[in-house]
Amino acid sequence: MDGGALSSRQQDSGHDARPTQILAPRLRKDLRLNLDSVLSEGGAPGLTQKQIALMALASAIASRHGPLTQAVAQFASQHADGAELNGIRAAAAMMAMNNIYYRFTHLVGNEEFSTLRTGLRMNVMANPGGSKIDFELASLAVSAINGCGKCMESHEKTLRKHEVSAQAIQSTVRIAAVVHAVAVTLEQMDAAA
Repeated sequence: MDGGALSSRQQDSGHDARPTQILAPRLRKDLRLNLDSVLSEGGAPGLTQKQIALMALASAIASRHGPLTQAVAQFASQHADGAELNGIRAAAAMMAMNNIYYRFTHLVGNEEFSTLRTGLRMNVMANPGGSKIDFELASLAVSAINGCGKCMESHEKTLRKHEVSAQAIQSTVRIAAVVHAVAVTLEQMDAAA
C-alpha cells in the first residue's frame, strides 16, 4: 500500500476506518498504539468523537504528509459534515499564516512589532463554518505543531474562557503530537525507500 490510499473495499464497507488500520503496516508499535488511543474517546478524554476526528484532520494538515492527511480526512468525513471539515481546513490555513507571523513577533524581542497592524486577513475566524470551540481547538493543535507559543497561549486562554476543560485541551495537544509523530515517521520511511 502506498501509505494512505483507501481500497474500494475499505471505502465501501461503511465501518469506521481509522488511519491506524490503513497505515498500520508501516508504523512502529508505539505509534500505532498511541494513534489508535488518541483517536478514541477513551484515549482523548473531554472530546467527542467528532472533535477527535476534526483535531486529527487539523493536525494531519499541519504535519504536511499527503497520504496521512488523505487517510485522516477519510476518517474525519465519517464523523463531521462538509462545512465542519472546511472549518477545520480554514483553521489549519489561518494558523499556518498566523503561527509564522506571531512566532516572529514573539521571538524577535522587539516590542515595536507587537504594536504594528498585522495587515493579515482572517475573516474566516468570524464564521468558520462549524463550532467556534472546534475552530479554537484546531487552532491550538496546529499552533502546537508549528511551535508558536504566543498562539498556543492565546487559544488556550480563549478555550478556558469558554469553559473547555484542561483535559480536553490536553487531549487536543496529544492528538497533535501523535499525528505529527506519525507524519514524520512516514515521511522518513518514504525517504528511505
